[in-house]
Amino acid sequence: MNARTILGALILTLPLSAHAQGRGPSAEVNPFIGTTNGGNVYPGATLPFGMVAFSPEETALPGHGFPIAAPGGYEWRSNGIKGFSLTHVSGTGCTGASGDIPIMPITRDVEVSPSSVQAGLSYAAIIDHAKEKASPGSYSVTLGNGVAVDLSATERTAIGRFKFPEGRPANLLFRTSDSEVGSTDSTLKIDPATRTVSGSVTSGNFCGYLAEDRRESYYTLHFVAVFDQPFEVGGTWRDEQVSKGADHGGGGTTYGTRGHPPAGKGAGGWIRFDTEKGRTITARIGISYVDEAGARANLAAESPAGTSFDSIRDRATKHWDAALGKIAITGGGDADRTVFYTALYHALLEPNLYSDSDGRYRGFDGEVHSLSKGQRAQYANYSGWDVYRSQLQLVTLLDPQRGSDIAQSLFNQAQQNHGVWDRWTHITGATGVMNGDPSPPSLAAIYAFGGRDFDVKGAYASLKRAATVPTALDLSRKGCPVLCVGQRPGLDQWMNLHYMPVGAPGWGSASDTLELAAADFGLAELARIAGDRAGERRFRERSGYWRNLFNPKATPAGGYIQPRNADGSWPDFDPASFDEFVEGSGAQYLWMVPFDPAGLIDALGGKAAAAQRLDAFFRNVDGSWAVTKSGPLHAELDNEPSIGSPWLYDFVGQPWKTQETVRAAMRQIWTDRPDGISGNDDLGQMSSWYVWSALGLYPLYPGRAELVVGSPLFPAAVIDRPGAKITIRAAGAEADAPYVQALRLNGKPLHRAWIDADLVAKGGTLDFTLGKTPNRAWAVKTEPPAIP
Repeated sequence: MNARTILGALILTLPLSAHAQGRGPSAEVNPFIGTTNGGNVYPGATLPFGMVAFSPEETALPGHGFPIAAPGGYEWRSNGIKGFSLTHVSGTGCTGASGDIPIMPITRDVEVSPSSVQAGLSYAAIIDHAKEKASPGSYSVTLGNGVAVDLSATERTAIGRFKFPEGRPANLLFRTSDSEVGSTDSTLKIDPATRTVSGSVTSGNFCGYLAEDRRESYYTLHFVAVFDQPFEVGGTWRDEQVSKGADHGGGGTTYGTRGHPPAGKGAGGWIRFDTEKGRTITARIGISYVDEAGARANLAAESPAGTSFDSIRDRATKHWDAALGKIAITGGGDADRTVFYTALYHALLEPNLYSDSDGRYRGFDGEVHSLSKGQRAQYANYSGWDVYRSQLQLVTLLDPQRGSDIAQSLFNQAQQNHGVWDRWTHITGATGVMNGDPSPPSLAAIYAFGGRDFDVKGAYASLKRAATVPTALDLSRKGCPVLCVGQRPGLDQWMNLHYMPVGAPGWGSASDTLELAAADFGLAELARIAGDRAGERRFRERSGYWRNLFNPKATPAGGYIQPRNADGSWPDFDPASFDEFVEGSGAQYLWMVPFDPAGLIDALGGKAAAAQRLDAFFRNVDGSWAVTKSGPLHAELDNEPSIGSPWLYDFVGQPWKTQETVRAAMRQIWTDRPDGISGNDDLGQMSSWYVWSALGLYPLYPGRAELVVGSPLFPAAVIDRPGAKITIRAAGAEADAPYVQALRLNGKPLHRAWIDADLVAKGGTLDFTLGKTPNRAWAVKTEPPAIP
């Protein structure tokens, strides 16, 4: 989801990333990009798709309305830290998710409960960005209280090094109840004999404040922290009560009514160190969503006794260099390289590893499961409405086995969830957030981009049933509009009317119609793969239901996708309105038919008419760019509903406008600054759009591997994928040279603005010739791919 509120004027200094001579691509990454302006990413330590993300939880901005700085736990403009949590989700909306077990070093005694209203920010510490650094797998800061903090991680463990100042108390708080949106319970056990602190938190409630009937816990995180130095029991607290010397504790915050817990609620404990015996303390921390034994086993497997902080940090850098190095770019300016590799970094954070080192994981049914046959890992945190568009394609392109495991994970979740494939799953929570049914195009995309090692026939059978047999949940309005419980809310009306009418269960009937059409397009692809020819024809036909909402007389200026009543009548319509649309206006949703550009162009009156409409969409009346923050009649390329639209110029005979429009959006929205992502990054979806755009290609068709053509940003890029290496060369590539003069595929001239699926399947070489002025002859006769 994308934040719709533009933050105020920003005064930003350049962040510190760990650039160094002789290092791999991780040295190009600046994890602080996107930490303000609504990006909601976090800068802390994690591995690609890691279970652990060890990162700061900052104090709230004055007047901001949240008890945390931002979803993701970090806001560049904030100036305080109240803990370092073990889990995070990158780029979310609402009021956050995860942020479990904040751990905070303090240099004062605990006299007042850290959860009490009276405590305020007494146990927080000021931060100075000049004393803060981050790089993939590593984060460090010297806090205002004098404690130097270094964080790193393996896949399922965290490691923290805390150096306390001389002559002051040295305490470590465990805010066990204080997940980002709160908790219903937590536990804590302090065992100085084994130098161990362990416990758990039970939480969930992602976006739950938006629906009174969906405020629920659905996961328990267990942790075990082992220290290299002896410590004494400090005590525990619960709400306002402090129990000094207690070695057991627990309690929750509750969830409150606006997405964050009420003041004065919470629980935790603290331990005390004797700095005369050593000022530097290292904690190795294992986590598990199964049980405490799983957390201990993960710690033993990935960070056994004697493991040093430096060895974990160095290993993390190598992991990231390997992951980021799957796309090797040549040339380009420093800022462009940083933005590119940071976008790739953000695109490789989610979904998150969920199974333990022994293959166990706790399912949506609450039971403990083992991995399916051939599955390497179970994954969690699937923001389907976002990532089906281009992030899963990128992830699978680079690592087909991981894509396969993600597909199997989604099928496993559905089997454990009474057959329901949820739109937005957080850990084991079927949250119902957003609209449509993104699982069919997600799985079809994974298969198309090489992820074939999952039960595709079983998954298709389950998705087909969900698309053709309305359930009680589909008919229910529980959680609606934002968190509807059904996989396809209002499915009966979709099947009877062939569109979603105003008033149906769901969130935005016009948006629902377009999302379900895309879902059925993806389902047709899965039917073809599974050998169900009748199903393929059926769902391909259903993907055309978007036409039932196209009103050619919607406005005097032309037709639009328009909300429609169940009796077939058209209510009043304003293309600038968000009514019956999700996170966008009618003008912005007009173009969200990426699976049928020929049909849309025909409905708009042909190529010339469609081109004029696109021009007005991307330009202000004075000719200036309108690619973001230009009002509801123009594009909003920092959010999903608009991101396919600039590629449609390829099919109206003006591909040079795709090239210049995409480049303009890249320049305006993406920068090497903390505000360098304009809006939620949505678990890497928006960053994946930038990566594809910088490569000069885009997977426009949901569930297929044809790639439409833009223009590469860099002179060369090599995509190293198993058995199908893709080389992209771009003679003349410069920041101000986006225009394709010529293109060769495997040495042969190409005169159309899309590449067939063989490039993904078999690899190949693209040779672009770029220039600073449009070539109005190249690929102007491009027709869309023929979909069987």
